[in-house]
Amino acid sequence: MKILEERVLEQVFKAGQRIFVGGSSNQPTDLLAHLAHLELPAHLNFIQFPLAGYNAVDFTGWNDTATLTTFFMTPTLAKADSSRVFFLPMQMRSIFEYLKSDIDVALIQVAHDREGVLRIGPNVDFVEAVLAANPIVIAELNSAVVAPAGCPQISQSRIDYVFESHRSLLALDSPKIDTAALAIGKLVARLIKDGDCLQTGIGAIPAAILSELHSKNDLGLHGGLLDDGGMKLIQQGNVTGKSKFVDCGLHVTGMALGSAAMMQWLAATPQVVFRGADYTHEVAVIRQLDDFVSVNSAVEVDLFGQVNAEYAGGRQISGIGGSVDFMRAAKSSIGGRSIVAMTATARRGSVSRIVARVEMVTALRSDVDLVVTEFGIADIKHLSNAARTQALINIAAPQFRDALRDGCETK
Repeated sequence: MKILEERVLEQVFKAGQRIFVGGSSNQPTDLLAHLAHLELPAHLNFIQFPLAGYNAVDFTGWNDTATLTTFFMTPTLAKADSSRVFFLPMQMRSIFEYLKSDIDVALIQVAHDREGVLRIGPNVDFVEAVLAANPIVIAELNSAVVAPAGCPQISQSRIDYVFESHRSLLALDSPKIDTAALAIGKLVARLIKDGDCLQTGIGAIPAAILSELHSKNDLGLHGGLLDDGGMKLIQQGNVTGKSKFVDCGLHVTGMALGSAAMMQWLAATPQVVFRGADYTHEVAVIRQLDDFVSVNSAVEVDLFGQVNAEYAGGRQISGIGGSVDFMRAAKSSIGGRSIVAMTATARRGSVSRIVARVEMVTALRSDVDLVVTEFGIADIKHLSNAARTQALINIAAPQFRDALRDGCETK
């Protein structure tokens, strides 16, 4: 492991290379800022799974030939040169396999834990896959971070060059829970029973759901991310993981997104275990977790139960992510449930999220068991086409129900 010096960059970066960049809370931000001011070779293809609010680097702006392969669209990328941004519609589990080969350079973040052990994190989704491709590894060693105790170790010998920094991680702001999100949170909480193992996302609705689980006991957590809401449930004793057949007593996540206080807590909490997407999103693992409940969001759901979670107004606005992995894994779990939770309207109530047909199919109608809006719960798992149509209309915003019924009757 050598200190990265500008004079060695000519030896590291070559025209036409594919360069993996850690995403979300594992983005090596100071390293990228340093590289952005250098004259890099032509035709570099950067590869990243960015997260809006965390990752705002437009690699196509680094020179006239740089390109980006991404699995998730963000507001930053929406403004980039679209001819040099390549969106791949892949699920998290598949991305892990995709990244196992053809990676020339990896840019990641590492930190020491409280005992001085060097660890990757606090996002480890794809790092193990990338390292399997045997790339040149450049790590930003962030001395301002104490690594979570449950993050995987990395040997100094596996790092080729280190870039030293002292940078606080970007904190995830607590989402504002409005009345609609609160109503949805209460309804979803009714569907959760003691001992269930949960997977949720980020945003106002997941935060509202977690805030309503204070009366539940011995819940488990297994998913792609952990935030302050999950931390509080662990601290309060609502989440113990005692009912999990695998990883009993442990809380499994791929990344941590939250406050500085949460990062300090993770540094002293080895029971929160960070695993790659080949474990967190793997159906063979999740099928061993009885009563696995997957809760995901959507842009819209149609009257067949098909889900669009990534496309709006004729353009890609996010990505597939891990939602379909978790939905289908829930189907393999004994007692598992796949829930889609979303507000009934968008654009200040002017647009219904329950629609006749979705603009893009992210998840199949067979992937969903229950749909929840602030107006109720549609349990569509065992319903016929006609019955699920009516159930979904019943949880649409009242002002759109007649139009949805009329549309059905004219077909």
